[in-house]
Amino acid sequence: MTAEPLPAWAFPPPGGFTADDLDRIPDLPPHTELIDGSLVFVSPQKYFHMTVLYLLEHALRTWAPKSLRVCREMNVTLGQDNCPEPDLSVVRAGAARIGADRTRFDAADVVLAVEVVSPESRTRDRKRKPQLYAEAGIPHFWLVEQGEGDRPVVHVFELDPVTHTYVPSGIHHDRLKVPVPFTIDIDLTEIDQM
Repeated sequence: MTAEPLPAWAFPPPGGFTADDLDRIPDLPPHTELIDGSLVFVSPQKYFHMTVLYLLEHALRTWAPKSLRVCREMNVTLGQDNCPEPDLSVVRAGAARIGADRTRFDAADVVLAVEVVSPESRTRDRKRKPQLYAEAGIPHFWLVEQGEGDRPVVHVFELDPVTHTYVPSGIHHDRLKVPVPFTIDIDLTEIDQM
């Protein structure tokens, strides 16, 4: 039995892949990210991940002002060799209107990036992605963990403009109520009904 040849994208070019490669390489698996010039593939989504995304996406769409749009699983270009895919992003409406066939946003258009931690992406979600988002100037970041009773625990961070790092501004268990990036009040216990 002859092994199938590996696709060309299995071999990184000298210097690594670039953000533009994500649009040019045929047959990449869905939700491929670019982290530090390397392609990162995601595993199948778990039920907790899916329900948290639905809960937060619906709530953010409800609370977001008309000047912002909520996007699910869209890549964000942070530089030539970094183009991660936050689970949710809140972007400026003008950027969302650029075209229905766009595949990614620029970091300057993102107001909030949200990552729901998965077991296989724990280190990327907790450490590397927040570092990259902060360095790119994304002002708000939420990290969502699975808490007791399979309820979400949302860690809220704001960008310190002096250090260009995130500082924690709250940990929310049953209710997520914050004044920035806009007034938001989410009953996290609603996940029990999903």
